[in-house]
Amino acid sequence: MFAPERILVPTDFSRYSIKALKEAAEIASQYGSTIFLLHVVDRRVQECTTDYCMSDDVVESLKRESLKASRENLGKEAEKIVREKDIKVVISVKSGIPAETILSEQQAKKIDLIVIASHGKTGRLKQLMGSVADKVVKGAKCPVYVLKP
Repeated sequence: MFAPERILVPTDFSRYSIKALKEAAEIASQYGSTIFLLHVVDRRVQECTTDYCMSDDVVESLKRESLKASRENLGKEAEKIVREKDIKVVISVKSGIPAETILSEQQAKKIDLIVIASHGKTGRLKQLMGSVADKVVKGAKCPVYVLKP
């Protein structure tokens, strides 16, 4: 039977990713797994701010503030889980392209299960934005548990 030891949970702080985190916590509680909670600050958004004539200082300040706020939010989410269940949670905030960063973390941390939320976008919106969950499923070297809305 599959018993994951290291579970990666990417989050964008949406209600869908909170649902994925709760599901991962249930799995981790059952198998004594460690959860690696990851938030990726999308580098493409930062690049867009430069295109709109913001100075490098302003962009760097926004980047620092975004990373700081993300760490604080992840810490709060991790605290809730640890309080409710006896689970080890490791938090990480990275800057990059979300799907690529998630797949890189999967390999670097030797993750054996990814639990990720799908936002359920379809049609043109999905074509324009792409789906992080789809890209993760296609590129992962481990099982991926996708929670649909």
